[in-house]
Amino acid sequence: MTTSPLAAAIPESTPRTAVVPDAASGRRFDAVLAELFPEYSRSRLAEWIKSGDARLDGREARPRDPVRGGETVTLTVVLEIQTHSEPEDIALDILHEDADVFVLNKPAGLVVHPGAGNPAGTLVNALLHRDPALATLPRAGIVHRLDKDTSGVMVVARTLPAHTALVEQLSAREVHRQYLAVVLGALVSGGTVNAPIDRHPRDRLRQAVREDGREAITHYRLRERFRAHTLLECRLETGRTHQIRVHMAHIKHPIIGDPLYGGPLKLPKGATTELVETLRGFKRQALHAETLEFAHPVSGEPIRCSAPMPADMQALVATLRQDTAEAEERAR
Repeated sequence: MTTSPLAAAIPESTPRTAVVPDAASGRRFDAVLAELFPEYSRSRLAEWIKSGDARLDGREARPRDPVRGGETVTLTVVLEIQTHSEPEDIALDILHEDADVFVLNKPAGLVVHPGAGNPAGTLVNALLHRDPALATLPRAGIVHRLDKDTSGVMVVARTLPAHTALVEQLSAREVHRQYLAVVLGALVSGGTVNAPIDRHPRDRLRQAVREDGREAITHYRLRERFRAHTLLECRLETGRTHQIRVHMAHIKHPIIGDPLYGGPLKLPKGATTELVETLRGFKRQALHAETLEFAHPVSGEPIRCSAPMPADMQALVATLRQDTAEAEERAR
């Protein structure tokens, strides 16, 4: 029987042991297990209790069984293939790499997860080629995603403990995510959009601001102001699908080039030929994940990675800057 490359990459299971403290006497086995092995998620530990891979003094125990204190807990970390996508040799721009995490700069146009219409050629396929053991992690270690046509910084976990820690940091809003967005309209100040988001009631491809939606908060401030557009710095407090795109459209300053939320193309009066061509030719949302900051999931040391705007956004900003300068010159 031939072993698949992904299966061959799974490390052998290694039992781990810990002693139940006397102070835990009378408490549930699953709660004590979570405290003894906090590097694994409660759901994963529950699976191992159910399968018998988490044992109490060598015997199988139910989650609700009380402990006495002094027992030996044996945990067999079982790593199974979670992702069956095929590895593909797709170049990645790695900004930081160690035994626990990758931080990368995703290009616009690269889909993150395989799905309908995109069975291959995705970031997951590229990651599995670089580290086949990622197949044992949920979503191949990806803890947050960027839309296909959004570029920028992403973090990927390489181990189960790192994955658990990063998911917890995101849930606790301890990860700093800063984006750059070119929006319609010359804003005069920054602000905060606090508007709940959920799936659009009629269009399954879109999200929408809804009273019954999930909490969504975006902070924004001016990076550069043009004649009829603004380069914004946006910081996510929450991480809903399409959050910045939906929020900017909600306050009537949609992101340039956004095919879902941008609306029809609006050209400023007196726009230069170059600006008209640039705006008409910009076919994706002008959104870039510029900076990501988080605590390393194992060492706790701060990690900060940034990626410059991609060439197409740089060209867009340069054209807007030139158009603004020419308008100011004409007004003199």
